[in-house]
Amino acid sequence: MSKWDLETVKCEVIDSHIAVVTLDNPPVNSHSIQMLADIPLMLDRMSDLDEIHAVILTGEGKVFCAGADLKGKGEREPGTHWQTSRSARECYHSIRECVKPVIGAINGAALGGGLAIAASCDILIASEKATLGLPEIDVGLLGGQRHAQRLFSHSKLRTMALTGQRLSGGELFRLGVVEACVPPEELMNVSIDMARTLAAKSPIAMRMAKGSLNAIEEMSLRDGYRYEQNLTGELGKTEDSKEAVKAFIEKRAPVFKGR
Repeated sequence: MSKWDLETVKCEVIDSHIAVVTLDNPPVNSHSIQMLADIPLMLDRMSDLDEIHAVILTGEGKVFCAGADLKGKGEREPGTHWQTSRSARECYHSIRECVKPVIGAINGAALGGGLAIAASCDILIASEKATLGLPEIDVGLLGGQRHAQRLFSHSKLRTMALTGQRLSGGELFRLGVVEACVPPEELMNVSIDMARTLAAKSPIAMRMAKGSLNAIEEMSLRDGYRYEQNLTGELGKTEDSKEAVKAFIEKRAPVFKGR
């Protein structure tokens, strides 16, 4: 067991700079109050650890995350709706705001809030057994629609939200939602290969690039590009930037120091 493991979220560090974070809340990794607290704690920890350069987020067992804990929802004390809703928001944003790139390795169903977790990752890779869906319409709930809007077109999103339609890994790849759809036994290998590619980049450049992508998402074209230009100027002053240029000219692999 890792020293970083939490009650419902586990962490294993591989290749020195890659963390595999696993949702582990049996039987279907649903949104318990504990998991909504453990995910932000783990992702904030990943941001704070200089030795971690990339994160893979996946689920234990056959399900990535089934979303709302319907049984637990029925057992909650009256007057807890707003606090639970806030916890869910912070859970998703902790993934998006993690300063390290997060690869979502979707091993199975990611439904409702589970879809929101997946949509908060930077890069998605799906197993052939993966599905994404918004089943809330069938259980008297709403949720995940705004996060799904980052992944799907207008008509497809509304079809999913209004009918409960689920999309398979193959369909997600066809739509360009995921980078790859692979056999289940290959999911982690492909995800680790992607993580190695990301981890080899300059940590400071990666942090600034992800921060820029988050910031410009809802900016105008003019404001977004100006923001990028300003960050480029700041990045160019770093040792890593100078090393990248030097290594390119000398036709060798760069040696980054994260400063």
